[in-house]
Amino acid sequence: MKNIVLIMLLVFGGQCVYSQELKPEYHKFVKIFIENVKNNRKEEVAKMIKYPLHRDNPVPPIKNKTEFIKRYDEIFDEELKKEIVNSDPIKNWEQVGWRGIMLNSGTIWFEGDGKLKTINHVSKKEKAYKEKLIAAQKSKLHSSIKEFKEPLYVLETSKFRIRIDDLGNQKYRYASWPIKSNMSQKPDLILQNGKWLPDGTGGNSYFEFKKGNFVYQCYIIVLGQSDSPPATLTIYQNEKTILEQNAKIVSW
Repeated sequence: MKNIVLIMLLVFGGQCVYSQELKPEYHKFVKIFIENVKNNRKEEVAKMIKYPLHRDNPVPPIKNKTEFIKRYDEIFDEELKKEIVNSDPIKNWEQVGWRGIMLNSGTIWFEGDGKLKTINHVSKKEKAYKEKLIAAQKSKLHSSIKEFKEPLYVLETSKFRIRIDDLGNQKYRYASWPIKSNMSQKPDLILQNGKWLPDGTGGNSYFEFKKGNFVYQCYIIVLGQSDSPPATLTIYQNEKTILEQNAKIVSW
């Protein structure tokens, strides 16, 4: 489990997703992208990106062209550049319904308008940066929640701050505090052995945690309405909703 972008790929991989040969009208921007990468035209590649470009949590997203150019070599290592440059628009690029255009099994995703929306490749340099950030996080967390494989989300509702971590082996942990508390303090509630569940083919998913006759559900909204929140928290008791709050996804 990585970030919200990789969750989307997991969802796609678990559904009946049909790809088709790239339409001729899409060949042009794919070829331009390949040539730009081949000739190391960072500024031109930057113009093709849809911002913010999300990276593995807790690595911060790339917010604009200037930031992208600065971090270009961190993302486009020799392995990724080789895969792009050696790709064939006909053989290696496919259109996957309304979801976009992908390279190989999803290394890169474009939207139909020629904007690059996802890069599912992590260079050694970026991985080292990620590990450094995770170590820094752990040093600031309360001792009860310092151990985890990867951080996934920090959600904030009007009342609560919620942290969801990947513990490995498809197990997830929920920790929550009053909204005015910080994560160096002992959580009011820690729930182990949570599950991650996809919901449909649009990338939406939720985490579910149980404690006695209570169920805590954190829903992550990738595809919603124009007024949909990024996430929601719903608490059930004996299958009855006792609390439901919108949540924002924050970095920390």
